[in-house]
Amino acid sequence: MATQPEVDMHSEEDAFREEVRQFLDQHFPEELKGKGNAMASVEGPGDETEPQRRWREAMGDKGWGTPTWPKEYGGGGLTRKEAAILNEEMAKAGAYNPIGGMGVMMFGPTLLEYGSEKQKKEHIPPICRGEIRWCQGYSEPGAGSDLANLQTFAEDRGDHYVVNGQKTWTSGGQWADKCFAIVRTDKSDKHKGISFMLIDMDAPGVEVRPIQMISGMSPFCETFFDDVKVPKENLVGEEGQGWTIGKRLLQHERTNLSGGGSMARMMGSSLADIARKYGETDADGRLADPVLRDRIADFEIRWNAFLLTARRAGEESKAQGGVSEISSVLKKVGTKLGQERAELTIEIMGLQGLGWEGEGFSESELAGVRAWLFGKATTIYGGSTEVQNNIIAKRVLGMLDHQ
Repeated sequence: MATQPEVDMHSEEDAFREEVRQFLDQHFPEELKGKGNAMASVEGPGDETEPQRRWREAMGDKGWGTPTWPKEYGGGGLTRKEAAILNEEMAKAGAYNPIGGMGVMMFGPTLLEYGSEKQKKEHIPPICRGEIRWCQGYSEPGAGSDLANLQTFAEDRGDHYVVNGQKTWTSGGQWADKCFAIVRTDKSDKHKGISFMLIDMDAPGVEVRPIQMISGMSPFCETFFDDVKVPKENLVGEEGQGWTIGKRLLQHERTNLSGGGSMARMMGSSLADIARKYGETDADGRLADPVLRDRIADFEIRWNAFLLTARRAGEESKAQGGVSEISSVLKKVGTKLGQERAELTIEIMGLQGLGWEGEGFSESELAGVRAWLFGKATTIYGGSTEVQNNIIAKRVLGMLDHQ
């Protein structure tokens, strides 16, 4: 019996690593080194520069903006190991992933699981190429933590629905092309009466009003639907399946909000570097304040332990076929750590951490103050910490309510 030749995994990984390096050398614009992803910005997309457009198109054509998504829909079709190598080489080159936003973080993975073949072929490729922006139609004035209390109603009119109602805290609604929303199609059942559908933001009857935050930014909106016509083919899954699909999407959102996802890439300079800039150092280059040294070391240990835990949980979830309730643990801990870091950063900066506008403050200092204020919302949106505690108690720890 002939033996099968052994595959040298290391040589294949080395070959892929070299392919990534050559791709980055050829396509990543030097002037974008150290920049961030405008598609994931809470301040809006802004005007795309020519280098940004070239970089987005190069990554989109390769499918590497969504590296592990299926090739047949425009993804990279990479293994988890190859995706890790891609991230490593991009970090070494100072490159960033130009494909992002809610389409990548939340809607795309959910549609891959619940969407029809036609919906996948229509909506996934533009997400992979970074050609479209999605927003989320979930919360309503009377349906925040009790999301299932939503009242936005989609009336069946034969070949289409007519949607009336209001959503609030619609992140990026003023810039979005389309909205994935949960709406009520049956008023007789709180949970089974909810459906998941896709709404064009430029459809007649859609009105968006930005909400200004204490940070000075307006990343969230009120969104109104007044007799908005939605084709039947924009229903994802079946009528009444929206609560199941909507909860699944929230697991993807919480994983990314936790710090295991997008927040981990927003941290920027280390606390030690910031402290050296604003504080005194001794002859050996160490921070002169021993208490501050201990506080920074304590935080960095906990933060890095969290990132490793988030990475492990992510790998386990992927191996099991997707995200799980552990996303609530990650969201609860990660957002709290993010707030703690912002507070310590402002404290380290001293008077320079109190600037709002005007001369005497650098752009990074003013951005730090706004980020500190904006971060107060992270333990609320995407499911408040109290909601996560309930989910953890019931679905992770197995604790049940006793009447």
